[in-house]
This record gives sequence, structure tokens and C-alpha cells, in this order.
Amino acid sequence: IDYTAKKWDLRAGRQIITWGLGDLIFINDVFPKDYEAFFSGRPLEYLKKGIDGIKVGLYPEFSSFEFIAIPIFEPNNYPDSKRFYMFDPMPMVTNREKKDPATTFENTELALRVYRDIAGFDASVYFYRGYFRKPYIMPDDINNITKITYHYPKLSVYGASLQGRALNGVLSLEAGYYDSRQDRSGRDYTAPNSQTKFLIGYQRQLWEDFTISLQYYTEYMHNYSEYKKNQPAGLPKDKRLYQLATVRLTQFLMHQNLRLGFFSFFSPSDGDYMLNPEIKYSFTDRIWAAIGSNIFGGGERWSQFGQLDKNDNIYLQLRYEF
Repeated sequence: IDYTAKKWDLRAGRQIITWGLGDLIFINDVFPKDYEAFFSGRPLEYLKKGIDGIKVGLYPEFSSFEFIAIPIFEPNNYPDSKRFYMFDPMPMVTNREKKDPATTFENTELALRVYRDIAGFDASVYFYRGYFRKPYIMPDDINNITKITYHYPKLSVYGASLQGRALNGVLSLEAGYYDSRQDRSGRDYTAPNSQTKFLIGYQRQLWEDFTISLQYYTEYMHNYSEYKKNQPAGLPKDKRLYQLATVRLTQFLMHQNLRLGFFSFFSPSDGDYMLNPEIKYSFTDRIWAAIGSNIFGGGERWSQFGQLDKNDNIYLQLRYEF
């Protein structure tokens, strides 16, 4: 359902919401993603999953507001061990189940974005109250594990972003505080600690039809001493400061019908990486094809990209749009 008035609009039903400024790095975009689609080489728009909810936009003169209510929880979709080689800290425990948040009025996810122009920069502040979309392990007995339950701990996010022209390019700044409402002390190993996340990005066209984009991203874990003290033996430990850098290179040729692209993740803290070269050609306005590759490696066998080391792939995409 869509309704548009002069000063407000409404959309109810399945829809894709995109917030924040990151290029494949998400801080205030807390809405569900499909990482299996991304890592297996489907077109980039398949990374975002739809939510079933209501979005209301309000547009008074002094600012703009976007309010979202999501009554039905939708988790991220991560690579499945039946299709991808993945690290599993407890491979012998086969009795497993997932426990999604119940669909009740009290569990409805709420999100608010307030945005306006400030001195030529696009400024936004964000608020979210809901759940982590990544499942976390809850063993029945850490000393004698016979069953694992995957659950989604409660989460609140408070964030802001700023984007505008600077240094002959476009500068992006984004930050967010992740309030882990079930583990504010940092002592519960079944829920993540609270974190502060920060992103700085810069994009510039160096010559005609060639663009370079750079990003640097950090996650700082709070109450780290409590986290180390209470993390069970045998489970991998995250670092207090996680760092990630990205590079995107894009060159258009042949009247912009041919696109040469390269995107890479590299983590200075974990030492792992992902490389994604791609060639795309538009035959007509409706038909295009692309060939590319996803290459993973480095780091520990449980790190984000290191655990995908055996999943290098080549993909081919062909699309007819009508």
C-alpha cells in the first residue's frame, strides 16, 4: 500500500530500506541482508532483503523524518554449511535449533531517521530498537553440550552520518553506538558486547569515467576485559578493535557500455581479505551480462573472510529487464 500527500507519505507491506553511507559496510543500515547471495556472486541488489512493515515519511520545512515499524523479525541470511565451507566451533553437536523473536506488539522493531542539509552536507541521525540480525550460540550446558540454540539478542542503535563535497571529491562520515541490551556488563558469552562503530569514506573521479572509492571502518568493543574473562575455552576470541579497509575502482569504456570494476575488503586487524574483480557489458538498454570472481583468504580459520578461504568462485550473470 502506497499513499503520498504533500507533507507526508506512507508505505505498508514488503519493502527494502537502505540507510547509511557505507559501500558494503553497514552501521546504521540495520535492516536484513543476504550474505549468501553476495558471496556466491548474485547481482548486488540481492544483498538487501525486504522487510514486512510500515514506513511513514514526514517532511516539514525544518527537517525530514522517516519512521519504520517492523512487526515480523527477518534475520540476515548467512552462507549455509551445506553449500559453503564454514568454520564451526562445535561440529560434533548436531542437535540445533533457531529461536526467532516472537511476533508480538512488544517485540516490534522501531527505527527513526531524521535528516536535513547543513551547510551543503547531508546530515542524518538514526535510532533503532530491535534485535541483532546475526544469530548467536546458546549451548544448553557449556561443560557438556548436547544442544545448541541460535538466538537473536536485543539491540538498540544510536547513530549519525554526514556526507558532502570535500578535497575535490565526496567525503562520508558515519558512526553508531550498538547498545547490547542483554549484555551491557559484557559478562554474557551468549550475547555480543556493546560496540562503537565508525566509518570514513572518500570518493573521487581521477579522470574521465574512472572513479576510486576508499573506506576505513572500525569496531571498538566495550567491556573487553569482561568479555575475555567469560568467553569459554575453545571458542575464538574477537579483538577489542576490529579494522576493515575497502577499495573500489570503476572504469567505464565504449560509451559507458563496458564497465571494469574491482572491489576489495582487507582487515588489518584480522589479516584476511576478499577480492571481487568484475567485467560488465550492456548489449542494449535491457540486456546486460557480467562475469566476475570472489576470492577469499588470509587470517584465521574463524575470521570473517578467512573462514571462506575454500569458497573462491567464478560467476556469470545475464539479465533481461522489461
